[in-house]
Amino acid sequence: MTAFSFACTGVRADQYAAGPTLVFRLRVTAADNARVHALALRCQIRIEPARRGYAPAEADGLADLFGERSRWGSTLQPVQFAQVSVMVPSFTGEIETDLVVPCTYDMDIAATRYLTALTDGEVPLLMLFSGTAFTGDGGFQVEPVPWDREAAFRMPVTAWREMVEQHFPGCGWIRLPRDTMDALLAYRSRHALPSWEATVAALLERGADPPAHDPLRALTATTGRTDP
Repeated sequence: MTAFSFACTGVRADQYAAGPTLVFRLRVTAADNARVHALALRCQIRIEPARRGYAPAEADGLADLFGERSRWGSTLQPVQFAQVSVMVPSFTGEIETDLVVPCTYDMDIAATRYLTALTDGEVPLLMLFSGTAFTGDGGFQVEPVPWDREAAFRMPVTAWREMVEQHFPGCGWIRLPRDTMDALLAYRSRHALPSWEATVAALLERGADPPAHDPLRALTATTGRTDP
């Protein structure tokens, strides 16, 4: 069997993608300068939180994922980031190719919450590889890519932030159930509000005022007394 090794040499935000996308530069090496006709590669990417330190502000942002810092010895477990496939073209010995990873800014996803909590530094990633290789000098041989192939990479936090800023400049993102969205849309239409920001602001302002039907408020307004 052909021995393969993998390394990630860089990452960038894809500024032309329709949605948030990171592009990892992947180097694939076939031992003994072997001829590879094609490589159907699968890659699972995991975040390894235990492989970096965290400032106090970052620790506060990670509390809902890992709990209090005193518990991190048992709770700081790997977080699934992505699982993607790529077809590597023909090469002999070594090749570099792009690994395109669509991302999400859904704050209900653990990886997004983790990355959003980081303010600086690097994200410790582990890439796990598998797949099928088509090799041979005088014909085709089909070989599996062993499951133990992996590559560590430290992604700059700035790459993630740049990607998010391209698609959500100065904004956050939340996911709501359909019936809640329908109710918000009806409220926005009923009050002729120009944007979702104005809709949420109006609801927040309304929620800050005491309820008009509060019986205690009505009673004190009439009698001037607060005692039972």
